[in-house]
Amino acid sequence: MGNFICTRTVSPDSSLVTSVSPTLLPRPFLKWAGGKGQLISQYLPYFPDSFETYHEPFLGGGAIFFRLQPARSVLMDINDELVNVYRCVRDRVMDVIVLLEEHQLHHGQDYYYWVRSNPGTTDVERAARLIYLNRTCFNGLYRENSRGQFNVPMGSYKNPKICHVDLLQAAAIALRHTELFAHPFEMVLEHARTPQDFVYLDPPYYPISATSRFTSYNRYAFNRDDQIRLRDVFAELARRGVKAMLSNSDCEFIRDLYADFPTHTITAARSINSNARRRGKITEVLVTSYR
Repeated sequence: MGNFICTRTVSPDSSLVTSVSPTLLPRPFLKWAGGKGQLISQYLPYFPDSFETYHEPFLGGGAIFFRLQPARSVLMDINDELVNVYRCVRDRVMDVIVLLEEHQLHHGQDYYYWVRSNPGTTDVERAARLIYLNRTCFNGLYRENSRGQFNVPMGSYKNPKICHVDLLQAAAIALRHTELFAHPFEMVLEHARTPQDFVYLDPPYYPISATSRFTSYNRYAFNRDDQIRLRDVFAELARRGVKAMLSNSDCEFIRDLYADFPTHTITAARSINSNARRRGKITEVLVTSYR
């Protein structure tokens, strides 16, 4: 496949957001496994009444962050490509938009697989590539092989909307006062230290059946020992008086791990599944360090 060359130019101030629809609230611009957009209404009664700094060590699609719109936040994810997307949307959103418009123009089967095979050389190219693939791949799934290469085939969408200009600009505004780190979840202990901190933890869920695939969406495995280490981090946050809230599978192992903390049952619908008949409702647990 021949090279595709971006022919457009960007204004000198490529980070400038000129206008956003006043009725458009920031919301996730990526579809991410385990996204919490459909669960926020159930979470609302459990959010703390007040806090100064919001922390999210498993950022993913960022639905809770965009819903809360905290004045100060520290956002982390171990996936450095994902964190790069958020940094570029925050700092260089117009550059990202220009490249996404090019992807929109050229989109097709050959182009999709060419982009998938070419990760790009600059941060902005990598960010636009990930958003493009996320918008056009099969079932909106993000998956990597053991070498960290995106390997999801193209989806069957007729006219996918690749560049949501207003949505990206609204996200850039929401991200203006965030700190972003590509760190493992334990690093939250370096940032959250006081009762004025609120930490939301949304890890890869503990698999509840042999066919569960919650832990296989990227190259970073999250096993039983990791779940135990996460419980220890949660317990340390609670010891410090930090307000902590965690989501996970509703199963005996998770309930036993967090038996010392208030645990609430949430009804969820899983939409990232190739078999529509398996996209049913399940229960999850929501654990808090406070009552």
